[in-house]
Amino acid sequence: MAEDNKWRPPGEEDDEEEEVDEAAYKTVKDAVLFVIEVSQSMLTVPPSTDGRKTGTDSPTSAALKCAYALMQQRIISNPNDMMGLLLYGTEKSKFNDEDDSSGNPAYPQCYLLNDLDIPAAEDVKALKNLVEDEDEFSKLIVPSDEKVAMANVLFCANQIFTTKAPNFSSRRLFIVTNEDDPHGDDKTAKSSAAVRAKDLYDLGVIIELFPISKPDQEFDKRKFYDDIVYNQLPTDPEAPAPISAATKPSSTSDGISLLSSLLSNINSKAVARRALFSNLPLELGPGLQISVKGFIIIKRQEPKRSCYVYLADEKAQIASGITTQMAEDSARTVQKVEIKKAYKFGGAQVLFSPEEISQLRNFGEPIIRIIGFKPMSMLPVWANLKPSTFIYPSEETFVGSTRVFSALWQKLLSAKKIGIAWFIARKNAAPVLAALYPSSSSITNADDETMNPPDHPIMPQGLWLIPLPYADDIRQNPETTHVIRAPDSLTDRMRTVIQQLHLPKGRFDPSKYPNPALQWHYRILQAMALEEDLPERAEDKTVPRYKPIDKRAGEYVLDWGQELEDEHRKWMKEGGGGGGGAPVSGKRGAAADEDGERKTKKPKVEAKEEEGEVIDDKEMRKMVQKRTVGKLKMGVLKAWV
Repeated sequence: MAEDNKWRPPGEEDDEEEEVDEAAYKTVKDAVLFVIEVSQSMLTVPPSTDGRKTGTDSPTSAALKCAYALMQQRIISNPNDMMGLLLYGTEKSKFNDEDDSSGNPAYPQCYLLNDLDIPAAEDVKALKNLVEDEDEFSKLIVPSDEKVAMANVLFCANQIFTTKAPNFSSRRLFIVTNEDDPHGDDKTAKSSAAVRAKDLYDLGVIIELFPISKPDQEFDKRKFYDDIVYNQLPTDPEAPAPISAATKPSSTSDGISLLSSLLSNINSKAVARRALFSNLPLELGPGLQISVKGFIIIKRQEPKRSCYVYLADEKAQIASGITTQMAEDSARTVQKVEIKKAYKFGGAQVLFSPEEISQLRNFGEPIIRIIGFKPMSMLPVWANLKPSTFIYPSEETFVGSTRVFSALWQKLLSAKKIGIAWFIARKNAAPVLAALYPSSSSITNADDETMNPPDHPIMPQGLWLIPLPYADDIRQNPETTHVIRAPDSLTDRMRTVIQQLHLPKGRFDPSKYPNPALQWHYRILQAMALEEDLPERAEDKTVPRYKPIDKRAGEYVLDWGQELEDEHRKWMKEGGGGGGGAPVSGKRGAAADEDGERKTKKPKVEAKEEEGEVIDDKEMRKMVQKRTVGKLKMGVLKAWV
């Protein structure tokens, strides 16, 4: 639906029911500026602490690789976001188009490696060349002998955001450093830096700190950065995720742990928050309303085409689509006023005007109206017709919505009740009966151990809006006249197999398993855009780990298979269930005789010779139970009759 709307001519409206394009709601354009320190300590490879080889990546190199990886990610997943890279503490100075050899640079010891802009393939290639070419790296990344004023660095970032991203709703400054007190006892320099940081926050820029602890010293934010980095209020919907603890330097052979830790922090911050609807009234009773926002917490991600590209010219160009309605008989252009909408009824076309169509589809203003309450046990699993929506209170329309919402959530949770609501998400949308389901922030197992830590819950606590099916949506189940029940001995052996294959902590963590098809699609796009070699195969983390499975449960699986064969032979000796249960599949039943021995398939010539033979009633009864009578030839059936 989103693709069709993209090519709709201007002014043409869609009177049909809207299909919700979740990704189009509250899209936040993000601008991220990396500010990476260049100093002797940041260029020193951290020593090993366990006697193995030292790492090969210094903190500055790891941060640049992190910026390169994030730029690769953004060029695919967030094509409209901006990203820049500023180095400070360098011997060379450069800002915009200024020459670093000029006598009086605007911002000394600041080198603007990539200006704040939408990442292009050329920018990614240049950054890749820097992080992979040691000669290029050592030529450019040279620390300065003079101390850098943090006020100057923050003012430089202020100018970049003001000129390049003045109207972005999300602007963030990522500072990567291992110096927790850059100015020491210089109170004037600290005060100037605090003023520049306040200017950035007044501009709407959020400063994020990625502290790196030195091998012999923990990073102490209280010395300087507590006055620079402001804590965001929890009620701010655009506030990024909390900053993790100081990142330890790498002690592995190639410094991957440092790079992976930085990437993990930044990836969690790079996700823009989107709301399905904002300030929708939630009516608890006549005259009592609060406002809520709706969020899509879990949504299947698929490759999406953002535009069409015309490749027949010398240079690729983005194509603009134009739709024209034409008459089938004369090929003339049909004007919009000539088009009428109709419904078929009794073989005739019933015409409707646009006003009548809008009245037919109008069921009232968008609202969530609670019409009753039911026990949680009355909500079956199969009633989840569509993806549920997480709702959260908003104080923008009705002050006090948070307190009322919290009271409703706590009461539903303690009473183990759900609310039944009349739900209209947007104008011209069909009404839906939905369940208001309360959820808690943690899930406990049998040992009463918290499986979802409070600081990193998988699902948030609050109310979920679950659309319920109507009577027309429920279909009849297929008829199951014969059911084979597994014996208790077979069930017990399978229970042992399942117990051996439990996931860690007994739960599935989706954050550890990326979509292999989606990652493969992005990897091919990246290779084509950056002119790299195409990868041979995709990395699929969903492939089972066969060796650990065989080690832990292989013996139990074989025991279960032997038990299954024994039970099958026993079942066949009893006459295929004796009519009380359905037999196994035709192939399995035809493959064994009463003694459990497998029969060999007879040649067609021998079968033809037996065509006139007469079978007895006992054999015919077995064939009826096994449902193989249809395989008999006409002569055999006539002889039996």
